[in-house]
Amino acid sequence: MAILVQKYGGTSLGDAAKIKSVAQRVARSREAGNEIAVVVSAMGKTTDALIALADSVSPAPEPREMDLLLSTGEVVSSTLMAMALREIGVPSISMGGAQAGIRTDAAHGRASIVHLDPARVRHELDGGTVVIIAGFQGINDEMDITTLGRGGSDTTGVALAIALEADRCEIYTDVDGIYTADPRVVPDAKKLAEIGYEEMLELATYGAKMHPRSIELAAWYKLPVLVASSTANVPGTLIHDITSDGGDAMEVSNKVRGVTYDRDVARVTIRGVLDSPGISARVFEPLTDAGISVDTIVQNASTERLTDLSFTVERRNVTQALEVTRRIATDIGAADCVAHDHLGNVSIVGTGMQNAPGFASRMFRALADAAINIEMITTSQIRITCLVDESQVDEAVRVLHDAFEVG
Repeated sequence: MAILVQKYGGTSLGDAAKIKSVAQRVARSREAGNEIAVVVSAMGKTTDALIALADSVSPAPEPREMDLLLSTGEVVSSTLMAMALREIGVPSISMGGAQAGIRTDAAHGRASIVHLDPARVRHELDGGTVVIIAGFQGINDEMDITTLGRGGSDTTGVALAIALEADRCEIYTDVDGIYTADPRVVPDAKKLAEIGYEEMLELATYGAKMHPRSIELAAWYKLPVLVASSTANVPGTLIHDITSDGGDAMEVSNKVRGVTYDRDVARVTIRGVLDSPGISARVFEPLTDAGISVDTIVQNASTERLTDLSFTVERRNVTQALEVTRRIATDIGAADCVAHDHLGNVSIVGTGMQNAPGFASRMFRALADAAINIEMITTSQIRITCLVDESQVDEAVRVLHDAFEVG
């Protein structure tokens, strides 16, 4: 008997009819002889609605109260799913993250799971009950509810699968797998039958619809993760250790595997920064203290010991980042501080970049021929990312998908 953890996203649970449809899918998996634990996200746009409601009450709500508020969306989904399953004769029970044994640190809004005790979930599964767990949440040592950040239900699902020693985690969503590019942007994008953890982590970090932390967890514990459609019975994409699990390592190591993008990007630039030891620490330590995550960092070559320092943040954080950075600029005697929030990034990802030349030049030439200006560049061993104007993101994705013949 296999143990499966199935995670269903918000679009798959958008209304009562969709919840009943998912319940039927869960029931079929159970009838096939599997023990099933289900992790659910909040229905549809519930989280966005709760955030808007909080903003209408308070312009700067306390993080603790926001976490408690936002956690209710997943609780609604889990209870309704349990009701739907019972209605068709499947024994089921709903649990919040705390009831499922998920303990986190105290970082409200972006908490990390520090321990997961699956004893209660395991007990219910042993009795033949399907367990429905509210994703995205846990409880800290102060007994306060915490949330894991946007997309955190993916991480809940993977962590629970690891704790239960499940055969795999299945992520069901409104798409039927991982594509070489967003099919809404590139109609001829190709669905991948499989992909390795390293490539998937880069895709997830730079725009693909999965929580990067879930991929990191799966990779560490070598847990296979299937991404598939919650409505169509078609093959999905298996995320696993390709080289050790029998995948075609030669095929996947010699080309770009995917083109991804992210429109949630803003850039902050401090001008006229003194080029001296310790300045970077004085800039970025206050940003860390303010809970602002920084992505790309670029520092220009100095002229007369003065330089410009730029970094990117999520667009929703740009106002706070600019406020903090202006104080920093005053403290370090910089000339001024500016922000640009109409940006996006586009990335090519593939293990073939590690040992083969020409990927960067080919990427830059393709963008240049399409009259797309590059604002910033960042790289890893298997990824090249260019920051471009938001209005050109879709065109950049299509151009690069064609240039590297990804589909």
